[in-house]
Amino acid sequence: MKKIYFVRHCSADGQHKDSPLTTIGMRQAHLLSNFFSKENIAIDKIISSPYLRAIESIKPFATKSSSEIEIDDRLSERILSDEPIDDWIEVLEQSFNDHNFALPGGESAKDAIQRANTVLESIYSDDNIKNVIIVSHGNIMALLLQQYDGNFGFEKWKELQNPDIYLINYNTDTSTIECLWNA
Repeated sequence: MKKIYFVRHCSADGQHKDSPLTTIGMRQAHLLSNFFSKENIAIDKIISSPYLRAIESIKPFATKSSSEIEIDDRLSERILSDEPIDDWIEVLEQSFNDHNFALPGGESAKDAIQRANTVLESIYSDDNIKNVIIVSHGNIMALLLQQYDGNFGFEKWKELQNPDIYLINYNTDTSTIECLWNA
């Protein structure tokens, strides 16, 4: 059995890849660190999106546990379009309902899932990894969780918090997900 902790980043000052955490987000990062420390689980690996807000979210725990943060571009936030869009929430909902839908210059849900699944596949195939933390973004996290729970769609995405933690108990026969964060 593998335990995969999916962490949505803490509150950030914007959506740009270099947006830092807000003051509240920095406090949240320390609460995440306390949460994982209290769980007293030997974390074999921490993998993060390259976005600053994701890295800063797990950095206090990584420092406390003397763990390295592995940066992986495959966990980057999904780009809906290469141009600003006013009705992005409607576009996002459509993309949850039609995984092949993509705007020009954007990434479909199907493509984002395939990209991020390669990270999961490397975890599943590595017998040395039992407990891993993956830090990413709400959109990609919701799409990945939807594979384990078909009801985890657009409405569940809207309920995600910053931060949030979902645990996948992965077994080749069966897998379960549960929300662990109750801020």
